[in-house]
Amino acid sequence: MQILFINNDGSGFADQIQITEGTTVEALFQQRVSHGRPQDYLIRVNRQPTTAGYVLQEGDRVSITPTKIEGAISRQLITVILLPVPSPKGAPWEPDNALTVSICSPSC
Repeated sequence: MQILFINNDGSGFADQIQITEGTTVEALFQQRVSHGRPQDYLIRVNRQPTTAGYVLQEGDRVSITPTKIEGAISRQLITVILLPVPSPKGAPWEPDNALTVSICSPSC
């Protein structure tokens, strides 16, 4: 019996493969992705989520996609340090020259 197998693990590939009649999704996963755990993958048959016990049929389209990409790390927070900025001199809204204006709070 022939099915379309789409493996999105690693570099990924899609191919028509031969399987024996009565093969379940769980058995196919163990044959094709022996290094992984089923709970770490999204497994679909004919574009729909499926159960481990589903018996594959001729022409089914099976895709196996990891839910976490190896090597991906969580983002770390970056500490930001605010440095004091010197306040502008002069009265509020006093032009420094003809093209710019200085803004100063009332405490300047």
